[in-house]
Order: sequence, then C-alpha cells, then structure tokens
Amino acid sequence: MVRKTFAGDLDEVDRRIISVLRADGRKTVTDLAREVGISKTPCQIRMRRLIDSGVIRGFQAVVDPATLGLDHIAFVEIGLASTHEKALTDFNEAVRRIPEVEECHMIAGSFDYLLKVRTLDMRRYRKVMGEKITNLPHVATTSTFVVMEAVKEVHG
Repeated sequence: MVRKTFAGDLDEVDRRIISVLRADGRKTVTDLAREVGISKTPCQIRMRRLIDSGVIRGFQAVVDPATLGLDHIAFVEIGLASTHEKALTDFNEAVRRIPEVEECHMIAGSFDYLLKVRTLDMRRYRKVMGEKITNLPHVATTSTFVVMEAVKEVHG
C-alpha cells in the first residue's frame, strides 16, 4: 500500500513535473524529463510515485463546454434544513449523481454549499433546478447567480 503524499514530501523536481503536466498532460516522458532537467528513468519513477500516492489523480481531455453548447453557467447557494452528519452525507451522495453539477463545495458562511451548474440554456437550468437540485435531501433554501462571462476558469 502506497502512503498518501503531502506537500512537504515534494521536492522542487516533483513540483516542476506537476507544473509541466498541468500545462500539458500529453507531454511524453522524454520531453517531460528534458524540460525538468532529469533523465527519462528517474522521471518515470517520480511520475509513478506521484500517481500512486494520489498527487496526480489522472489525465483527461479538457473539452471546451461552449463547443458542446454547454455555456450556461449558474452558481447556486444551498442552505440545508439540517447540518447533522447524516444530512450532510445524504446531500453529498445525492448531489454527486446530478451530471449538470460540475462542482459542489461545502462552505463555511451564511449558506452550506455552493454548486457550479452547467447546462445548455436557462430553460434547461430551470428544469435541473426544479426537478433535481430543489429535491436534493435536506435542501431548505437556494439562491442562483447566473454567469455573464467566465473571465478565468481552471481545468483539471
């Protein structure tokens, strides 16, 4: 069993590998090794360790949602009727099953969760809100903020 790696376990070379791969996850090991200043075999070993320890969780294609017509974004504040552990667990499990919810964050503040919801248009958003989000376990209040323009988004 490989133990989880923490930030203090990473040296400068590990951090450079991560930085390069975040910019271009398709980079070959040979090119990656050259760019970070080590040979191919140690680079492969470090990559394997970063993957096995959970620092690198995977590689994926980053798709432009607008090209798929998914350029309607709304952020939704969720207030729960209860924040007991069972209520939180029920909500967390249910929200993970809604494909339109791209992100869900538990918040310390005046509400409990912040959702990022992506749909084709406002009509579809209203359907997701009315049929899925408001029916999540323990939801008491919602407040929606529609995005006018995405100025900066982080992918991956």
